Amino acid sequence: MKRSKRTFTPEEKNLIFDLWKQGAGFSDIGRIIEAAPGSIFTVLRESGGIKPKAISRNSTHLTLEEREEIRVALSAKMSIRAIARLLKRSPSTISREVARNRGRRYYKAVDADNRAKRMAKRPKLSKLENFPNLKQLVLKKLELKWSPEQISGWLKIEFSRQKYMHVFHESIYKALYVRARKIIHHSFTQHLRRKRPMRHSRFHARSGDRGFINIINGVSIHERSKNIDNRKSLGHWEGDLVSGSGNSHIATLVDRKSRFTIIVKLAGKDAQCVLQALLTTFKSMPEQYRKSLTWDRGMELAKHAELTKIIGIPVYFCDPQCPGQRGTNENTNGLIRQYFPKKTDLSPHSQEKLNEVATQLNERPRKTLKFKTPSHMIEKSVAMIT
Repeated sequence: MKRSKRTFTPEEKNLIFDLWKQGAGFSDIGRIIEAAPGSIFTVLRESGGIKPKAISRNSTHLTLEEREEIRVALSAKMSIRAIARLLKRSPSTISREVARNRGRRYYKAVDADNRAKRMAKRPKLSKLENFPNLKQLVLKKLELKWSPEQISGWLKIEFSRQKYMHVFHESIYKALYVRARKIIHHSFTQHLRRKRPMRHSRFHARSGDRGFINIINGVSIHERSKNIDNRKSLGHWEGDLVSGSGNSHIATLVDRKSRFTIIVKLAGKDAQCVLQALLTTFKSMPEQYRKSLTWDRGMELAKHAELTKIIGIPVYFCDPQCPGQRGTNENTNGLIRQYFPKKTDLSPHSQEKLNEVATQLNERPRKTLKFKTPSHMIEKSVAMIT
């Protein structure tokens, strides 16, 4: 049976390009949006890994609402000048609009608006297309192994008084990599220092999961309120993954004030599995105990926005390579390693077993709590509420 072709929404395409720019690989991105790596490559290849510019309508152009006003006015036998005064537009604008859309008798607002959108998609010719001599010169320099930046800089000096012979180096890169434009044949990329099939982020690595320098729309830990930093109330959690052999993982959550620990079994470390596990965990808590979550910048929490939307819990992200900003969680993970040493396969352990370990940790007295237990701190809080 032939598999149907995977299609992507505009939002998914934006996410693909944003993650690619931040250094994620095809497999990483595929796991986040639940698509095959080959499908991710196909989306990126068409534009050479360069995010297409978002299409936006010029503010001076007629809107759908204005076109509907035109249709109603034409039906009422109003003149072109009267319609122009009504919309505060030039009469020539209204006249051209009606003429290019089948005239007064057959004018339809939706059809006219759709036609305007189609016409707006026509790309303007680039400078390399408008000036063949410039294009040929760029091709010759590429064959000599000149970089686009070297070509751009040389042209400004050599043709200082001929502005039409100047071209920005990014324009050359786009001509090389955006295959849909067909300006420069993709084979010319072999003359570049790095012969890549598409543009890569400087953070890019091919060695599997590596975490991202920037989580998309992630809120920095520096925007966290002082109430969270000073540990005055319960419900502010720090979280992380603990990994074992055989690609096995568990999630750990620890409350900043009470040090109460929760250990969660994971079906996998991809963003969807972690999201589902955290949703299940936080939904089982009383609302007053789910106030915030602080995490590192691993790709496993790429779907943090969904967690916030569904549960209402804000998520904060630490700075890159700063585990000390989640010191409570890091310390707790060290305690958990007493039960599950490194290179231990975590997959055989059931949620019940993980709960037993968490209970032992929560009933262990802590010096930082003046030798009270995390469980005692939670029970004390419950007693105060009731």
